[in-house]
Amino acid sequence: MSLRYKCYRLSLGLLLYIFTASASLAHSPEGATDTAVIQSAQMAQYSRPGHKRPPPPGGHKMRPPRGGALQNGGFGGRPPTRNHTAIQKGQLNLIPATEQPIAENRVRVRVEGDIRFIEANSISRHKTGRFPNSGNPHAIRAQSIRYRISASPRLNGRAAYFALGVFGIGINGVVLDPQAAEWYAGKHGSAWQYDPLGAAVPLGLDANSAHVQPNGTYHYHGQPDGLLAQLSFSKSTHSPLVGWALDGFPIYALIGRKTNGELSEMRSSWRLKSGNRPISNGAPGGYYDGTFIADYEYIRGTGDLDECNGVQVVTPDFPHGTYAYFLTRGFPVIPRCHSGTPIEHIGPRKRK
Repeated sequence: MSLRYKCYRLSLGLLLYIFTASASLAHSPEGATDTAVIQSAQMAQYSRPGHKRPPPPGGHKMRPPRGGALQNGGFGGRPPTRNHTAIQKGQLNLIPATEQPIAENRVRVRVEGDIRFIEANSISRHKTGRFPNSGNPHAIRAQSIRYRISASPRLNGRAAYFALGVFGIGINGVVLDPQAAEWYAGKHGSAWQYDPLGAAVPLGLDANSAHVQPNGTYHYHGQPDGLLAQLSFSKSTHSPLVGWALDGFPIYALIGRKTNGELSEMRSSWRLKSGNRPISNGAPGGYYDGTFIADYEYIRGTGDLDECNGVQVVTPDFPHGTYAYFLTRGFPVIPRCHSGTPIEHIGPRKRK
């Protein structure tokens, strides 16, 4: 076989490979792209020397999370970024939670020394919306999630923001994943990341503010009403323990005991900006209304909580006091940063 013929066959094979890969991406059925499928690409992107991270909401400087708040389950690389042009909020129509869980809920928690081990299948005990649906084309599948978090967490003196990733895990084994991989004009990693609860982009969220990753992971983007109901949540008593953040601190919802001892609803210190967004350098324009995460800013002292929705409190689970996070009624609902050091190695692992 001549050298020229060998080169011809090699070139033909290469062209065929490129065509097949391009066609596969162009016809990807991912639909609503989401957090878990792009984590590996995020870590690779942010590990490049000189690469700048996108700014967190409100313009605070984004600091790299220690240990890997962006490592949460890299499944198959990043799908094509969708090109959105919406610049104002839509109507958030949550899908009724009418479907029974597809399998038995499995969650196991054990503490060994200073480490809390959590294993779960990410199947809730409560009902869910119907998946796939028009806003989310993915079906729920049982997972194999394994977390290794600190049982003796410490504050690190700074807020560790994450543009994408899991904030924590509910005590039912379903992860709290507040942000979505959706950006204005498809500019992945820009400052103009859509807030999933802003409803400018249809994501098929159910009555638990949850939907499904491309790999089948059911996860919360907002207040998990089904979980709270099963925990007998009441506005007249302190919130039950809802879950654990990746840095090891406990998570509660809404109701806590303030510094004056009063039991009441905890208020976020994030506020909607006033006026209009910029229109230069790829900014979307329009007025600040909560469409984008960057529509909000943290103003210290305007609420009960710090920028990560946390506070030093006494709770029924920690009568001697602890730093704890609270899910809030207003933005960010689920915190968008950690006050401690996130874990180094987590799941979920991709099912074969």
